Amino acid sequence: MAVQGIWSGTISFSLVAIPVQLVKAVEPGRVSFRMLHSKDYSPLRRRMFCPEEDRVVPPDEIIRGYEIGPDKYLVITDEELESVSSARSRTIEILEFIDMKEVDSIYYDHPYYLVPSKGGEKAYQLLLEVMRRTHKAGLAKFVLGEREYLVAVKSTEGALALITLHYSEEILPAGDITPKREKIDAEDKVRIRKDIKKMMADFNPGKYADERRKKIVALLKRKVKEKAPVEAPEAEEEEGEGPADLVAALKESMGKVKKSR
Repeated sequence: MAVQGIWSGTISFSLVAIPVQLVKAVEPGRVSFRMLHSKDYSPLRRRMFCPEEDRVVPPDEIIRGYEIGPDKYLVITDEELESVSSARSRTIEILEFIDMKEVDSIYYDHPYYLVPSKGGEKAYQLLLEVMRRTHKAGLAKFVLGEREYLVAVKSTEGALALITLHYSEEILPAGDITPKREKIDAEDKVRIRKDIKKMMADFNPGKYADERRKKIVALLKRKVKEKAPVEAPEAEEEEGEGPADLVAALKESMGKVKKSR
């Protein structure tokens, strides 16, 4: 399977620079549905609607506002937002190396893989092996799109992974939900320990699956065989209806469904 890079640049620390590409590490298994008009099966679109003027607002009349109170907003222009945005990163510059065991899993956000670009294979393998043996991870700041991320670069499954991390201010305190400490009988402690010990097992994610998704996919396969799909009337493309690659992907998916009939 061809790997499509999301970003390309270098991992950098000290005098080391390794050319890499950032690629997806997970593919969410969620089955998505389009909302259709029951009368003619036309796909429904979400539009920016102004209740005051009772009309759809065109893109050139839409601006950003930050809500500071009921019906009170600070208007922010594109130029103002651009002036405080960091430039897109060309380098993942490692600031320090840490022990990932010290990072609570609540800080984990989203995983990606880093794969070596041409000419960086040897240095990539060296960094991968050292990280695997030392159980260390590189902490870095990284700008992708319009957002600056805190990331950890670590060894996993024979490759380098990049994990975006939540900033500390994003983590909600557990103080309000932590139960009050109560006296626990020694017998209860022993019983709980025994129950946990009986249920101990090695982590094997392959043992588990999204059962609802499997049932939905099976349902869709049955319906494709039993009944022809409905067709929406042709509609003119509207400006800003979606990225070209997304539209192409949807057309490709429809083509596959028709071929399977």
